[in-house]
Amino acid sequence: MHRPVHTDNLPKPVGPYSPGMGFERLIFVSGQGATDPATGQLAGAGVEIQTEQCLRNLRAILQAGGSDLQHVLRCGVFLLDMKEFQQMNAVYERVFGAHRPARTTIQAAGLPGDGLRVEIDCIAYVP
Repeated sequence: MHRPVHTDNLPKPVGPYSPGMGFERLIFVSGQGATDPATGQLAGAGVEIQTEQCLRNLRAILQAGGSDLQHVLRCGVFLLDMKEFQQMNAVYERVFGAHRPARTTIQAAGLPGDGLRVEIDCIAYVP
């Protein structure tokens, strides 16, 4: 049986979707932008701070579903500008450490939200 995964530690979704969906031991996390749930605003203008916030938002959903970043199997990274790949990648590598989930990174024509530079989704398992 599938189940929605929600947490109060996140901004409200910008559309009719769940932040995460659990199915058996898997958690599918919707793309997360860089909105800081405490303020409702973007965490900052740069791709580094936005990547950090995206990953915090992913982690909040994963923890609400009984998982965490070390159990991520795959990520999708959507960048507004591929020239910012190195900056995003440095934050991503620092946060994930030695854990190396499968990943796809693309440049998107646009992202939902003024000033949003990066969005990240993932699939993880519950240990």
